[in-house]
Amino acid sequence: MRSERRLAKLESVLRHRQPDLTVVIEDIHDPHNVSAMFRSCDAAGVVEVQLLYTVEKFPRIGKKSSASAGKWIDRREFTSVEPCYSTLRKEGFKIYATHLSETAVNLYDVDLSKKSAIVFGNEHRGVSDEAANQADGIIQIPMFGMIQSLNVSVACAITLYEALRQRLAKGHYDKSKFSEKELKKMLDGWVRK
Repeated sequence: MRSERRLAKLESVLRHRQPDLTVVIEDIHDPHNVSAMFRSCDAAGVVEVQLLYTVEKFPRIGKKSSASAGKWIDRREFTSVEPCYSTLRKEGFKIYATHLSETAVNLYDVDLSKKSAIVFGNEHRGVSDEAANQADGIIQIPMFGMIQSLNVSVACAITLYEALRQRLAKGHYDKSKFSEKELKKMLDGWVRK
């Protein structure tokens, strides 16, 4: 009975995954921030995360703990902005960099129900100038306090949950975005995790 419940849970989670929503993690140094971002990605239905590491070392992401979201999120690694962005654009993603800028658009004015890649930068340096300049748009979370930045994992969660809110309103989670054949293949892989 326990394995049937687990199988039903895995299938339900896969049916709600959003392959047209991804996060680009650029040079995030603290592995706790990366892990928290993976948990938010898992909760919002992100299938795959892009790891863009041009300065920092790639993070160690645990897969063994049953509570580890890294176990349920695919990842691709890039060592420069150009191949990361060109790969995403070939796949039809519009790329939004989170960046404090006079040209930034309020997060709540951006349509994240469309195919979207959201870039989050290093805890101290933010998104690199190269990543910001080559993005299709610059977005920011509105803030009215003295401090004009949030912890990167918090910013990621807020942004993903705005995407989730928009996608729920448009029925994106009502029907799987994968074919039954794709779902079966993914489910077979998840059962072995």
